[in-house]
Amino acid sequence: MAFEIAPLKQPIVTPPNTDDNNTKRRSIAKKLYQKGAITLQDASILAGVDPTQLKNSEAKTGSTILVCGGAGFIGSNFVRYILDTYPDDKVVVYDALTYAGNIDNLKSVSTSKRYSFCKGDITDRERLKEIIQKQNVEYIINFAAESHVTRSLFLGAEEFVKTNVVGVHSLLEATRFSQHIKKFLHISTDEVYGSLGLNEDRKFFEHDPFQPNVPYSATKAGGDLLVRAWYQSYNLPVVVTHCTNNYGPFQHPEKLIPNVVRRLANNEKVQVHGQGHHVRDWIFVEDHCRALDILLRQGKHGEVYSIASNSEKSTLEVVRTIINLMGKSEDAIEFIKDRPGNDLRYALHTNKIKEEFGWEPQVSFDQGIERTVEWYKQNIDWVAKSWANNQEFMKYA
Repeated sequence: MAFEIAPLKQPIVTPPNTDDNNTKRRSIAKKLYQKGAITLQDASILAGVDPTQLKNSEAKTGSTILVCGGAGFIGSNFVRYILDTYPDDKVVVYDALTYAGNIDNLKSVSTSKRYSFCKGDITDRERLKEIIQKQNVEYIINFAAESHVTRSLFLGAEEFVKTNVVGVHSLLEATRFSQHIKKFLHISTDEVYGSLGLNEDRKFFEHDPFQPNVPYSATKAGGDLLVRAWYQSYNLPVVVTHCTNNYGPFQHPEKLIPNVVRRLANNEKVQVHGQGHHVRDWIFVEDHCRALDILLRQGKHGEVYSIASNSEKSTLEVVRTIINLMGKSEDAIEFIKDRPGNDLRYALHTNKIKEEFGWEPQVSFDQGIERTVEWYKQNIDWVAKSWANNQEFMKYA
């Protein structure tokens, strides 16, 4: 039996778009929907979110989420997303604050009573157990990772093994001996599958074999396999996600997009490996956060889900787009020797998450890159500070 929801006769006028107003608006919308005063569709319009998110909020309230690596790029975006979307949820950020973890990334939520921060390393299993028990944690999402490919090649992979393998083992064991964990969501990468050809009409599926080509992706694959084994052996409530290249606000300036913006703002050359032909699928970080939210609450235990935007762009295309947005000349491009193990192309099928949950990206690359470049231009001091604080590593950026 099919039902149709009639459209609103008059548009709902929403208050100014601030964090406090967003939270209040969504709380009001949820209460009106729960009382049957308005439909789910009308409530979603009032709340400014899609119906699935509002339904999740209605069904799962008052949860406490442990966000490991929550001071990093994707992690901090996810923290803001959860606090903004779910008025009753609490977030505990657990982060070692290594060079890529930046407490300034969480400044906008630092005064929230639903946010708390604990400094610590995910290899510290006893500390994790203590926090999980003390904070009554129900959900764990793990962003904590060493992720800079070039550093794993030239600076050594010991820290990558420690965080991406040993750290995941600690989290799994902490989860195994905690009675109230409903879901452990482990965030991984498309790089575990290896490389595709530039002209190859193929994308990776969740069941494809791992063929990592650099130390970073090898350690991520190791962590993924541990998660699988702990599900098979101990029936842990785990879900693994593989995602393509993220971009957006608060990304560390060692990464391509903020690095290009920083160099252009300082009238420096933009260095491009090889001929810039390497292709990645670029997803705006907010779209990734929406997908993770759905999988944290509804993902099936033991399953793997791919998250991507179907926005494949070469490195050179991305660089030229940023140059145009900043009104600079392509004379700024400097081609340098390619790095070892530089995979030609990554791409993922997203049929599974779309068919099971209806998730699709909402931000196009053109929209996302314009918003991102503008954010970095408006926050160039944040970029400069992040760069200055990590001089030891910046020679690899």
